[in-house]
Amino acid sequence: MEYTAYKDVKYYKECAALVEGMGYVLVELKIVPAKTTTKISAMIASKEPGVNIGVNDCAKVHRVLLTKLEALLGTEDTMMELTSPGIEHNIKNAAEFSVFTGRNVRVWDKTVTDWVNGKILSADDKSVILEKEGGEKLSVSYENIAKAKFIYE
Repeated sequence: MEYTAYKDVKYYKECAALVEGMGYVLVELKIVPAKTTTKISAMIASKEPGVNIGVNDCAKVHRVLLTKLEALLGTEDTMMELTSPGIEHNIKNAAEFSVFTGRNVRVWDKTVTDWVNGKILSADDKSVILEKEGGEKLSVSYENIAKAKFIYE
């Protein structure tokens, strides 16, 4: 699994501060300029692992975040989709592990060629530490993760 640091995502820092000020965490930000319109996709999550995001949360953040991005981009020719992770979110960027600390996930570990389940205890730019059932701690390197997703509880 690839790790892309949030600091390397253009405009992430400015947008993340705004979203966090509203009580959420910015999980993903993609800005794709097209011929006539700039397409933006963003994902927010709750700061609390067990709290889900609803339509009203997304609408509230969408209004504020779109205005901020239009100012940063210098255009109003934008289209933005803002979502929540969902209950069975697939983790695409290994940097997301640190955002989802406390969540239960399953990762496909290439070294054991099987799914490994656990709660995210911590994560850095190289690996994630999971707490397996029974309290055992397991460190899994991102290079050994083929897939990762939330465990629906």
